[in-house]
Formats: sequence, C-alpha cells, structure tokens
Amino acid sequence: MKIYQFLFSLFVMTFFSAASASDIDAMIGHCNDCHGNNGVSQWSDVPTIAGIDAFGHADALLMFRENERPCSESKYRQGDTSRAATTMCAVTADLSDDDIEALADAYSELPFVPAVQKFDAALAATGAAVHEMHCAKCHSDGGSNVEDEASILAGQWACYLENEFASYLSGDRVQDKKMEESLAALSAEEVKALVHYYASQQ
Repeated sequence: MKIYQFLFSLFVMTFFSAASASDIDAMIGHCNDCHGNNGVSQWSDVPTIAGIDAFGHADALLMFRENERPCSESKYRQGDTSRAATTMCAVTADLSDDDIEALADAYSELPFVPAVQKFDAALAATGAAVHEMHCAKCHSDGGSNVEDEASILAGQWACYLENEFASYLSGDRVQDKKMEESLAALSAEEVKALVHYYASQQ
C-alpha cells in the first residue's frame, strides 16, 4: 500500500510541477508580446525587462498589481497584435504572489541587451558627471549593476526613461525620499543629460 501511495504522490507532484511550468511559459509568452522576445524590447517606449534583478522586478509588478504605479495604455507589439490595447495594471491584476515571483526569477536569469539608439555625446558626457554626483550611490557602475536592486538604467531605451523621469517629477509615480530629493536637485537639462548618458551605454 505504501508503494502505491508513494507513486501517487510522485505523480501528483510531477503533474503539478509540469502544469506550473506550462503556466509560467504562457505568462512569459504574454509578457514577451509587449516586451519582446526573451524580454528584450525593440520599441523605444517599452523597457527591456531581461536581466533585471528579481527583487526589483517583483516589486514593480506588485506595485502595478496594486495600482501604485501609473498604467498607461499600450498596444501589443507582436503575436496577435489585433488584441485590444492593455495596461500593466490590467496584465498583473490576476497574478498571484507566486506568479510574480516566478516571472521575476525567470527574467532575472536572461541577459540584458542594451538598446542600440542615438544619443548626443556632449550631453552624455554631462550626464555621466550628473550621475556620479546624484545617482551613483544607488545606481552604481553607471546604472548597470543588478546587485543594486534598482533596475537597470544603462542601455535602457531613452524614450522609456524620459517618460519615467517625467512620471517621477510630476508626482504620478511613487518614489522614496532619496529619489525624490535627488530628482528635485536636478534641472531639466541635467535630467535630459542623464537620459543621454544611459542611452550611450551600448
């Protein structure tokens, strides 16, 4: 009797493990329809999510699920592009904590690929100095160090970064005290220079 119980338990664990893996694959496929294959975006207003640390990524998804971050509407970029446009708040609404953790872990294991994009070299040089003075304590190695658990800025799309900075500065996006103080100290030109600096890291 015990051997049958063991075999049944093994079957149940294997079945649910396979089902879980299938569910994660489906969720990843859904994410990739907006963020690009393997989470590497080809669209300037959509961030690359591959390679972002799991903690920071999970935190972002939780904030979207709780409607604590701005949720602008976006169309699907690949797959069935005839689907109605959606938002990150809508996409994450039905995700469980385990789903979010699994997605964040999966994307953290993928390589971040810097966006190939135009930038102004002079502004980028200014931005490098601004970064070192105001941002490097939390975003080390030019904003590329995943161990900071502060997402990846270096090589991210400039258009996306511009939108996020605007969201922070308008107060639409929740930020901690340090971030708020750092941004408040910057002029519009310095923010622009920062964007070009991050865009220059290809």
